[in-house]
Amino acid sequence: MSPDQLILEFDRALRTVLAPARSVRPTPGDNLPDIVQELDQRRHALGLMRVNHCGEICAQALYQGQALTSRDPEIREALRGAADEETEHLAWTEQRIAELGGRKSLLNPLLYLGSLTLGLAAGALGDKWNLGFLAETERQVEAHLDGHLLSLPEDDARSRAIVEQMRLDEIQHAETAVHYGAAELPAPVKVAMKMAAKVMTGAAYRI
Repeated sequence: MSPDQLILEFDRALRTVLAPARSVRPTPGDNLPDIVQELDQRRHALGLMRVNHCGEICAQALYQGQALTSRDPEIREALRGAADEETEHLAWTEQRIAELGGRKSLLNPLLYLGSLTLGLAAGALGDKWNLGFLAETERQVEAHLDGHLLSLPEDDARSRAIVEQMRLDEIQHAETAVHYGAAELPAPVKVAMKMAAKVMTGAAYRI
């Protein structure tokens, strides 16, 4: 990697973790009333949205690592395009966290570094496994968002709108990975990914 590219990638990492994210698309549900009044419900919604924001931090790092080690220019561009959409998810969840009166996870820098390492490792295995890891990640995120839609307070329409659009985007990202030739990951790898995600989400909900 050239020094200029290294600087660009380092800047991308800093902006992801520290700078406010920006969205081209309007925030889903932005025109809906915020009527979640009960403190326990707001705290629960806040915890879930913090988990979602943390997941998007991890997604940015994964895509960055995978794009850096991909051997196919077309796949690299697809990964960058998906990362741009994940940046919008960052902006949406960040906005909702602020509306609910909370803060982002303190674990974000550590999780970014860990996810970047995973992305680099996945890419180093070759594009079909790189894409397979991406597809499985997005499938697990989809299932995770399904759970959030069941768990969010019924009257929290603003959070629900964000999660629903994120879910649609994640499905599209998985389909893109399959289109470019994603391999099916071995079952033990999928289980390990689920266990790691469970630990991450449990911590991010509170910290």
